[in-house]
Amino acid sequence: MSISNLTMWVTSKPSLSDQNPLSSRSHLHPFRLPTSSTTTPTTRSSPSPIHAGLRELRERINSVKNTQKITEAMKLVAAAKVRRAQEAVVNGRPFSESLVEVLYNINENLQTEDIDVPLTRVRPVKKVALVVVTGDRGLCGGFNNFLIKKAESRIRELKELGVAYTIISVGKKGNSYFLRRPYIPVDRFLEGGSLPTTKEAQAIADDVFSLFVSEEVDKVELLYTKFVSLVKSDPVIHTLLPLSPKGEICDLNGNCVDAADDELFRLTTKEGKLTVERDTILRALQESLASELAARMSAMSNATDNAMELKKSLSMAYNRQRQAKITGEILEIVAGANALT
Repeated sequence: MSISNLTMWVTSKPSLSDQNPLSSRSHLHPFRLPTSSTTTPTTRSSPSPIHAGLRELRERINSVKNTQKITEAMKLVAAAKVRRAQEAVVNGRPFSESLVEVLYNINENLQTEDIDVPLTRVRPVKKVALVVVTGDRGLCGGFNNFLIKKAESRIRELKELGVAYTIISVGKKGNSYFLRRPYIPVDRFLEGGSLPTTKEAQAIADDVFSLFVSEEVDKVELLYTKFVSLVKSDPVIHTLLPLSPKGEICDLNGNCVDAADDELFRLTTKEGKLTVERDTILRALQESLASELAARMSAMSNATDNAMELKKSLSMAYNRQRQAKITGEILEIVAGANALT
């Protein structure tokens, strides 16, 4: 018997309450409790009350517990992987900086000699290749979305300048995004591995090199997520080709087509340094992986906290309904005892 049916059944028998004052108090007090409990959630900060039966609440609590275990495990796995990825990024930076200085000195010497180096040839920009590096998996917050929005913003800038473009997509998330948009020209789809290697970087570098040397594109830009710390990562644009110490590459009309936050432009204009193609790609892959793992660790931590809060709310709702059911059974027993007297 439900509490509402029990309420109608007891209140329809005034003789029971007249015979025993104690029984009237036993009937009146339980009916005040549900009204007070239904009004208390309106004064609390909970967004909405939970309406479900005991069985449904038990199933939801068990489901939330299982989800919490999964997110906690994924958080620990991401934390273990991000430590190795962070070490790879930090250990590779001294080599990259030394290699940049060597290449800068070589490029300075080439400027005074009559030597044709294809990678340093600056020509008016008619077409730009964008190498977009995304992740292979989801459940990492806005990691992939932020980078794709960065790529869309750069594409709009190139369209406003009247410069053609093509995409080299690296990563399953970016591949699926561009496959669903056939109006965006894509030169090649590549998939990264669980750990970036020199072989993968060389495959991207060979494709970029062939596009630039054959003059299919006049400039190559790398879009990836730069690893700053475990709680911060920034999507950036880095010029790969051409290797120019001037820091400005213009189109046919003389307009600068460099991005406002171009990493190579910032380095060459402030410090006079250059970068190297394959090492830059490998470093970008490593930093992108470290940023993805850090974002996944943060997202799974937030998901675990949300699961704990939801489990707490469901447990409170379950205990309220269970207590109401016990109170109803006690009312039935008391009402039956009063009916026999």
